[in-house]
Amino acid sequence: MINPRFIALYLPQFHPTETNNQAYGENFTEWSNLKKSRKLFARHDWPTVPGELGYYDLRDPAVRQAQADLARAHGIEAFCYYHYWFGNGRMELELPFREVLQSDQPDFPFCLCWANQSWHKKFWNADGSHHGELLVEQSYPGDDDVVQHFHYCLPAFKDRRYVKVDGKPVFMIYRALEHPDARQFIQRWQQLAVENGLPGIFFIAQTERLDVEEGRLFELGVDGINTIRLFDHFKLATSRFKRTLKKLYWRLARLPRITPYAKAAPLFVTEQEYRENIYPSVIPGWDHTPRSGLGGTVLTGSTPVLFEKHVAEAVEAVAGKKPEHQLIFIKSWNEWGEGNYLEPDQRHGRAYLEALRRVAGHCKK
Repeated sequence: MINPRFIALYLPQFHPTETNNQAYGENFTEWSNLKKSRKLFARHDWPTVPGELGYYDLRDPAVRQAQADLARAHGIEAFCYYHYWFGNGRMELELPFREVLQSDQPDFPFCLCWANQSWHKKFWNADGSHHGELLVEQSYPGDDDVVQHFHYCLPAFKDRRYVKVDGKPVFMIYRALEHPDARQFIQRWQQLAVENGLPGIFFIAQTERLDVEEGRLFELGVDGINTIRLFDHFKLATSRFKRTLKKLYWRLARLPRITPYAKAAPLFVTEQEYRENIYPSVIPGWDHTPRSGLGGTVLTGSTPVLFEKHVAEAVEAVAGKKPEHQLIFIKSWNEWGEGNYLEPDQRHGRAYLEALRRVAGHCKK
């Protein structure tokens, strides 16, 4: 039976926070970068303007409900909220998910992805490199922090809405290999889960470099790996010499790094994603220039038709897996500052969501 479980990564940076206000100015949100962006080349899809949900504020429960209603109506099972725990109880952007958990609304499934990286105020160069001022440092203080972190997440794990695989709540780690003692962290959480009445935690590591990192990730004790193949086209589709020439051209022409979506998308899902414990990502588009200007990367020419084909390929990859393991992660629901979203915009309306719904609906026939 084919029953793909579409889980959309969800960015909560659409409300002001003290840290962002101090770094970028009062009332900064992800919308701030989007509004100040500009057209950088002839084929640049610009401006990017949100559709029916508008420039929303995630402090508004009506917005969160509308997002969930849209997602459910178009075949998405759950949101995977980015979760920021920097150590010693330091968190950022926790408000939207905290309110979802405490209010019991919206009645829509969810899980968490620990975005375990330091925050920097980045300054981008034309060649794509960047440097930056440290805003919040990711730290790993030790066992007391590991236990505190677990108990913060425990109410979510026990919530009826929490996504499970093999009866275990799913917890994704964004950069597991950057944790200096990830294996001990995972073992400790498995122990704490059992002590608190859970059968365990289903750990999923995310990676952009499966060929290099797979062995080391599974040695940590994760149950599965979510692949992000967004930049495989740059690494695999051309020779090193041609890549060097492209970089030189982009720099001299004062352009961001550009490639057609039609060339990049066929590499988003490979034979490796057919394996039981390797979970593909579907990517509607990418345009990092609202955040990084000429230092950004742009996939040009993404369309709902091309996206629908890409989603169908991901479904084919998971079709032979056990029903609970037919996971497909959507990158992303609402990363507007990276041109990486499924929410309606003024250019396409709901067309990308409808493409997803057609594929999901076809699976149920």
